[in-house]
Amino acid sequence: MTEKDPQAEPLSQREKSYLRMRSIMDYGMGTLWAAMGIFLIFIKQFNTGLEARFDDPSMKVFGGICILYGLFRVYRGYKKKYLRER
Repeated sequence: MTEKDPQAEPLSQREKSYLRMRSIMDYGMGTLWAAMGIFLIFIKQFNTGLEARFDDPSMKVFGGICILYGLFRVYRGYKKKYLRER
């Protein structure tokens, strides 16, 4: 007996639209997270008046984490590995 490979089966229209929607959401959220990280790291250059409140090393570390998470979300949207057998 051989097991079925879930990747070998063709996707239904519903599954294709689900993959497309999740991928677009991951691209968008990844971009927003990365933009927030860039904002937190380079807050002095944006001249928003928030420099005194958010310009400390912990916010720069948090900004770096936001950028990494944003890149992960974009990567996950690119790979589209959402449908797995549980």
